[in-house]
Amino acid sequence: MTSTLQSSYTSQQISVWLRGLLTIAWADGHFDPEEQHLITSLINQELTAADTSKALDPVSPAELAEALGQDPAQAENFMRMAVMVAIADGVYSFCEDELLFRYCQALGLKTEVLEVLRTALHESETEAEAAQSVQPMLVSSIERPMQSYVNLQPHPTVLQPVRDWLDKMDVQDPKIAHFLCKLIPSQCPFERDINLFGRTIAHIPPLCKLNPLYDQLVGLRFRALSYLADTCSEDISSYC
Repeated sequence: MTSTLQSSYTSQQISVWLRGLLTIAWADGHFDPEEQHLITSLINQELTAADTSKALDPVSPAELAEALGQDPAQAENFMRMAVMVAIADGVYSFCEDELLFRYCQALGLKTEVLEVLRTALHESETEAEAAQSVQPMLVSSIERPMQSYVNLQPHPTVLQPVRDWLDKMDVQDPKIAHFLCKLIPSQCPFERDINLFGRTIAHIPPLCKLNPLYDQLVGLRFRALSYLADTCSEDISSYC
């Protein structure tokens, strides 16, 4: 059954929303080709023919504010998704940090959650500086660049305020609900054994072992499915 509910987002807002997530995903230069294909295909599905030509253009803070800044709820939900995209791989970089702060400030939102992540980032930088100072003669300054990211997996307590904030994202729009169901996989992917001559020589863990926000992503997908089924009366079997 097709939903009769209308999206509260205009086509321009959807375009800016999805392009903004793509801008975040590209910020640190580490963008898996499969992730690129997934997000760009989702963008092309949602954009009109007139918007397709700029589907991959980065979104500036000013453009984001113009499209989403008038509705605080829409703006905050965008920032929640942007943070998920930035740290879904368990790594948070200075490039992502700077862009998220610029987006947040342009949207007129508070930055407390981002400041939590920035604290972890600067603590990691301080640790890297201390480690470098121990052996200054062994490696040249060119060969030991300043650490520009933090691995968030060893920082579960640091992430708790971020998790609590992300869990507050409420799905109340059919277009956003469909986007979330397509973007977030129904099962924890990529787990497999690597075999050689009939013997297992390596094991790749599931994504949930690497993604510090896996529970938040699963919860968000469930809320999107529930909204489509219960509120929009849609058939969600294709997402299960």
